Amino acid sequence: MENARKRLTEPLLVWFRQNARDLPWRRTEDPYRIWVSEIMLQQTRVAAVLGYYARFLEAFPSVEALAAAPEDRLMKLWEGLGYYSRARNLQRAAKAVVEMGGFPDTYEGLLALPGIGDYTASAIASAAFGRREAAVDGNVLRVVTRLTDCHDDILDPKTKKAIREQVQSVMPETPADIRIFNQATMELGATVCVPNGPPKCELCPVRDLCLGRIRGTAETLPVKKPKKARRVEEKTVFLLLREDKVALCRRPDTGLLAGLWEFPNVEGTLDEEKAPAQVAAWGLEPKAWKNKLTAKHIFTHVEWHMTGYTLEAAGDGPAEFEWVDAAGLESHAVPSAFARYYAEARGQIGE
Repeated sequence: MENARKRLTEPLLVWFRQNARDLPWRRTEDPYRIWVSEIMLQQTRVAAVLGYYARFLEAFPSVEALAAAPEDRLMKLWEGLGYYSRARNLQRAAKAVVEMGGFPDTYEGLLALPGIGDYTASAIASAAFGRREAAVDGNVLRVVTRLTDCHDDILDPKTKKAIREQVQSVMPETPADIRIFNQATMELGATVCVPNGPPKCELCPVRDLCLGRIRGTAETLPVKKPKKARRVEEKTVFLLLREDKVALCRRPDTGLLAGLWEFPNVEGTLDEEKAPAQVAAWGLEPKAWKNKLTAKHIFTHVEWHMTGYTLEAAGDGPAEFEWVDAAGLESHAVPSAFARYYAEARGQIGE
C-alpha cells in the first residue's frame, strides 16, 4: 500500500501544486466558503460558478448571514444556476450550523446536514479539516476506471463504493496533503483525463501506471449504462402585458422549480384559435396580440417544449397574478427555463 501511495499520490500532488487552476475556493480552509463552492459546483461548470460564487459571498459573507437571509433574496442570487433545491438546502443547513455553534468537522457530522451527500461531506471534511476522506465525483470515477482498466458500470452504487475504497487506500497521511489530494484527483479528471474525447496522456503525471493507456482502453472508459430518455412536456406560456407591467405567478412550494416565479402558463400546446379562450378563462380581455415565441428547456429528467404568446390585456386576472414593472421583474427570481420569455418581457415593459 505504501508503495502504491508513493508511486501514485506523490507525483499527483507534485503535478497539482504546479498546474492547478487558481480557483477562489482553493485559497481558503474556511468550511463555509468551501461548502458554498461544492454545492454550486454540483451539476454546474466551474466557469459558470465563478461569478455566482463571488456575488453570493459578497451578499452572505458568513454562515450566519446566509441563515438570516430573506428567501426571495437568496433565490434571486441563485437565479440562473438551476437546481434550486440546492439553495434552499444551503439555507436549511446554514440555520442548523448556526444552531450548533459552528460546522461539524467530521464526515459523519457534515453528512447529517441538509443537502450534503457522501461526496460533499468528504470534500469538505478533507479540504477544510484535513480529514482523510475520499471524495469521489464523476472526474474521479473516470480517472480511477482508466487507471485500473475497470469496465464496471459507474452508475452502480457497488462500483462507486469500490472505487471510493481504492482512493481511500492511497490517500496521504499529512493534513496539508490530505487537504489537496481530492482536489488533485478531480483536477486531473477535469483538465487531463477529460471526458468526451481522448485523454491527454502526454500531460498525465501517472501515465506510466495507467492500465487504460497501456491496454488502449482509456477512451472507452468509464462504462456507463445509457440513461432513460427524458420525458417531454408541452406548455403554453403567456406574457400578459398591462400598463407597462407583466403578470407573474409563483410556482407551487414543492416539485420542480418550487416557489420560484414564472409567467402564467398551462399544460399542452394551444394554437392561435385556442389561446384567447385561456386568457378569457383568467378573467382577462385580450387587447392586442404581439408575438409568438417558441422555446425549449432541458432539465435532468424532463424537457419543456414551450409555445408563448405576448399580448396586451385588460383586467386583473386571478388573485395569484402579480403585475410587476421592469424593476419588479428584476427583483423576482424567474428561472432560466423562461429565459427567452424573460428577455421578451424586459423588452416589452422597458419600451
